[in-house]
Amino acid sequence: MAQRLALRRLLALGRRPLPLGPRQLAPQGLSSRAFGGSAIRCSAFNVQDGGDFQERVVNSPKPVVVDFHAQWCGPCKILGPRLEKMVAKQEGKVVMAKVDIDDHTDLAIEYEVSAVPTVLAMKNGDVVDKFVGIKDEDQLEAFLKKLIGA
Repeated sequence: MAQRLALRRLLALGRRPLPLGPRQLAPQGLSSRAFGGSAIRCSAFNVQDGGDFQERVVNSPKPVVVDFHAQWCGPCKILGPRLEKMVAKQEGKVVMAKVDIDDHTDLAIEYEVSAVPTVLAMKNGDVVDKFVGIKDEDQLEAFLKKLIGA
């Protein structure tokens, strides 16, 4: 029960690690072992604002898949988890940024998102590929392989 509560709290943080000061220690019991014995990999994150997008997507050393979605979008609710699963299978070769178009209209306009879901593939700050709508797992795998060059 305590592990579930700790996991819920960790997930509620938006999967961003807490910054630790020079004299602070991580809370007791929050090692990777507390969650089943392996390190937690966060291959997806929610974009917080334009600065966050610039830092974590445009300036990323790794290729980034950007999922423009909306809470009210039915197809987005299908594609999002499917895409996250496929990104996680790439074992850190690519990361996924999730952008809610209602919260970040400026980013949606800047990247010419006219329908959701829209998924961009970005490398070195440039859009190198894009699709709109739902894709099956095979199509997503091909999209990701093309992005990472495998």
